[in-house]
Amino acid sequence: MITQEQFDQEVKSIISNAIREDVGDGDHSSLACIPDNARGKAKLLVKDKGIIGGVNFAKKVFAYVDKNLKLEVLIEDGTEVTYGDIVMYVEGSSQSILKAERTVLNAMQRMSAIATKTKMFVDLLEGTKTKILDTRKTTPGIRVLEKWAVKIGGGENHRFALYDMIMLKDNHIDFAGGITKAVEMSKQYLKDTGKDLQIMVEARNLTEVEEILQNDGVFRILLDNFDYEDTKKAVKLIGDTCLTESSGNINEATIRHYAECGVNYISSGALTHSVHNMDLSLKAIK
Repeated sequence: MITQEQFDQEVKSIISNAIREDVGDGDHSSLACIPDNARGKAKLLVKDKGIIGGVNFAKKVFAYVDKNLKLEVLIEDGTEVTYGDIVMYVEGSSQSILKAERTVLNAMQRMSAIATKTKMFVDLLEGTKTKILDTRKTTPGIRVLEKWAVKIGGGENHRFALYDMIMLKDNHIDFAGGITKAVEMSKQYLKDTGKDLQIMVEARNLTEVEEILQNDGVFRILLDNFDYEDTKKAVKLIGDTCLTESSGNINEATIRHYAECGVNYISSGALTHSVHNMDLSLKAIK
């Protein structure tokens, strides 16, 4: 994964771009009818149920818009919430609160949805050794928020992007001329560039698993679209040589069965690309 410094920079970029996009040359609705010196207080209200996510992101947004805004957080990230719960109060310049409102809500609604879905998958895996992973199937521009939400829900992050792992998938293998050639070229590339990256290789069948195992330096094998029986055979074949990961149309009904096959990880794009936003609102307190 990326460093904390990279993570923090990604978050800062998201906030500055979101405010630029939403505010432009000014929040003219507020400027038109709310005095500059007007002060107000608002509550962030839950109108749904699930796992709350994005509280710490909201803190950063409010601080970016106006460092003098005061927050009282009642419910922290990762907490189960239900209709009527108040997550936080924000107090200060009314114009500043309104300027930050939509960015805060848009992010928290999506992050909460992802955290909620992740927690459901984590619960389905309880009692097994398998951990749930996200993927790169994220919304362009806000990947760091969506992967942050997966962590809030109890999941683990896969690679962040193309630059922090060598992951040889089917197209890489086919373009390179085969598994062994792709792995050998990757190891030479790491030697030539001095980069310290792990190598992961996708297998489409048991024959490819056997070929991958003939190559040193692979830290994880991705079993893509394997059925239960072949997954069990692959896990037995791989043993302790490297880690194992299952992927490919794994859902709520099948995830437990794959975990019971003995894989170390299950990755799911659905954690980030197939969620329904949690209903949240920011309401002024009169």
